[in-house]
Amino acid sequence: MPGFSAITPGTDLSQHARVLVRVHDAVIGGGRPPAQPRDVVARSWSRVLGLGLDPSRANTRRPLPLAELEARRARSALSLVVDELRQVLVSAADASCFLVVVTDADGVILWREGSAAVQLRADALGFTPGALWTEGVVGTNAIGTALAEAAPVQLFSAEHFEQAQHPWYCTAAPIHHPATGELLGVVDVSGPALTLHPLIGALVETAVRLAESRLWRHHQQHLERVRRSAQGVLATVRGPVLLVDDDGWVAHQAGIAVRDRLEVPRADRLIAVPGLGLCTPERLGEGWLVRPPDRATDLRAELDLTGAPVLRLDPGDGEPWRTPLTRRHAELLVLLHRAGRAGVSAAGLSTALFGDDAHRVTARAEVSRLRRAVGGLVDTRPYRLADGVTLTVRAPGGA
Repeated sequence: MPGFSAITPGTDLSQHARVLVRVHDAVIGGGRPPAQPRDVVARSWSRVLGLGLDPSRANTRRPLPLAELEARRARSALSLVVDELRQVLVSAADASCFLVVVTDADGVILWREGSAAVQLRADALGFTPGALWTEGVVGTNAIGTALAEAAPVQLFSAEHFEQAQHPWYCTAAPIHHPATGELLGVVDVSGPALTLHPLIGALVETAVRLAESRLWRHHQQHLERVRRSAQGVLATVRGPVLLVDDDGWVAHQAGIAVRDRLEVPRADRLIAVPGLGLCTPERLGEGWLVRPPDRATDLRAELDLTGAPVLRLDPGDGEPWRTPLTRRHAELLVLLHRAGRAGVSAAGLSTALFGDDAHRVTARAEVSRLRRAVGGLVDTRPYRLADGVTLTVRAPGGA
């Protein structure tokens, strides 16, 4: 990614650090810098200055109590892959004098390992497990800036906002769940600034790809457990049937072509499945059995935007099904409706929602959240309304 690396091969780190100190002091002090900071740094400094943080001191750190930290670790999906991250990164950390840090999506440091000497220096900085390491708390830093930019970030020396962080380099990259696009946290490698190597960025990106690959494997293993828990009953079912997990991911399908996900099933709520109509989910083993009514039907939906957004489905013979939507999810449905059968890519959604194509991961995550609510009504690859779904948009004022 352009702008990710803070240095290039052959950079004189000592000289570069001295220049960056002058750049930092001039920009923060409102003067004319000897060189312009990189775009990612300039954006972050602008955000941080607007928050009123003081670059001349370590801004307040308040690590979480151990019990709350342990609870966050237990809840994090990254607990499934932290051992793999250790295998890739920690073995090199002692030899190379750096730290490996894993945070959650809030920027709270969950795990920290590496060189004992560097850990002592990090303790003095407040760079410790349980600490919140966002831009709003500690200024420009690779973890917080990666969260703010939704992209990998490497910072060197005085590119950090706080002067206390100038002796450091930090390289951070977000980790997303490969099935949902949900941001899970950040992997960071940090160490003494003058030990930064150009290959550190590639090492962090490799670790992130490995972690996401392992998460996908865990997802597939989970679906296999759901299938095994229901295999006896599935063997006796005739006709179209789906088996989904508690989040709507399809573990088994027969007699019906469905992509990968339905809306989240509940015992008291019908599920809209293109080609099957409105179905009643039944708890079965560790999943949910989804079968059609007496006859399959296309789905006619209405998106009502005359008030708070509501999606209604007309089953043709019974009470309409309805679900409230957020403004963002209603906007997504309108975009998919306008795209027609051709659909739209993640880059296209990013441009429509955010004005550029640099927010593709965020766009994918938004669609994933939409599918939790409307499930099979939205198809992927490309993103579009599923076959058999007809949507009418009822706009304010009848426009």
